[in-house]
Amino acid sequence: MSVVESLICKENDGTISFGNYLLDAKSKVSDFENAGDLYKVKSFREITKLEKNERFVYESVPGTAVHHLKETGSGMEFEVEGAQDVQITVEMEADTVYEIEIDGESIGTMKTNLSGKLSLSVELEAGRGVSVKIVK
Repeated sequence: MSVVESLICKENDGTISFGNYLLDAKSKVSDFENAGDLYKVKSFREITKLEKNERFVYESVPGTAVHHLKETGSGMEFEVEGAQDVQITVEMEADTVYEIEIDGESIGTMKTNLSGKLSLSVELEAGRGVSVKIVK
């Protein structure tokens, strides 16, 4: 896996990849169109943030590279890579319970708050991607 040099790109399977945790300075791309939606990404070593149609989707502290982000009616899945362990926040349905899987192993369920935010920690090794799946 690797960082996304252009900060955001469309994949052949219809998903998107975004983020570059190797950058020393904040960089952003606005108005990136994919499947009728407009995305905005900000990324550098300290944070990576993604918005879709001006709504929060994903944030990591410190920064990450996210590959093959796929949102479904029942959840979200992606692969994440970074230089160190990371705190990830995503927006899902408000006040809903989700099953969380990391690298195919269930870590249990989590309930979103009233604004739909769900936060989780992911242990990362430099250069190795980890799959994350969040399902109702």
